[in-house]
Amino acid sequence: DAAAAEPWSEARVTELRSQGRPVFVNLTAAWCITCKVNERVALETAATQEAFAAAGVATLVGDWTNGDPAVGALLQRHGREGVPLYLLYPAGSGAPVVLPQILTESIVLQALEPVARTAAQVPTPS
Repeated sequence: DAAAAEPWSEARVTELRSQGRPVFVNLTAAWCITCKVNERVALETAATQEAFAAAGVATLVGDWTNGDPAVGALLQRHGREGVPLYLLYPAGSGAPVVLPQILTESIVLQALEPVARTAAQVPTPS
């Protein structure tokens, strides 16, 4: 579930992707109303959480509540002045997919489809 999200860091994104896992990054802030609505209607739903689990997606949360400079730098790299910013990194390498600032469950599920197809082709270690 969403409680399983880890704190975001560039190093953690790199580490997870090197393990063959796709990564979803949620840049948010406690004062961001749009972020809270997106979390409730699109990210924390049963369907989204099941799709994340099925595709083996690791979820990282970058908290910009207090203006963390590392989070600010990531926002700037993606041409954003503020949160929310949602990035879906494919496993391994490649640029992340930038999701819209206003999310719906279907937007998230559609973004996950190529990741889920890729995950289905990767043999799971036993």
